[in-house]
Amino acid sequence: MTLEEFLQGDAFAVAAGIELVEVRSGYAKARMEVTPMHLNGGGVCQGGAIFTLADFAFAAATNSHARMTFSVSSTIHFFKSEEEGYLYAEAREVFDHRRLSNCEVRVTNETGELVATFTGTGYRKDITLPFNPLS
Repeated sequence: MTLEEFLQGDAFAVAAGIELVEVRSGYAKARMEVTPMHLNGGGVCQGGAIFTLADFAFAAATNSHARMTFSVSSTIHFFKSEEEGYLYAEAREVFDHRRLSNCEVRVTNETGELVATFTGTGYRKDITLPFNPLS
């Protein structure tokens, strides 16, 4: 099994149309096409959809070491609304410890404009995941 295959178990992210574009140790990039199902009552991409995209990239980056890591805290800041097109979440682990991880995620649109920032702290469990750690 690969990390990509493991993450296909995230049924909510899969249903939202999120796909992993790139992943390596402590880093991940994911994307989601904004479709009518992602829009809120105001006609722009719902904040929860953007959060899910960022959280998925966070999960890929922090679990890339093949140790089960769950989010224990996360914060998101929204800067720009989007109505269509692709959104990209680029996650970089900035702190990697035996038990704790901290990851910063930038969500951008197709032209690279900043849409949101997400910061998450993960807790690493003593569970080895069924794939090799990424390098």
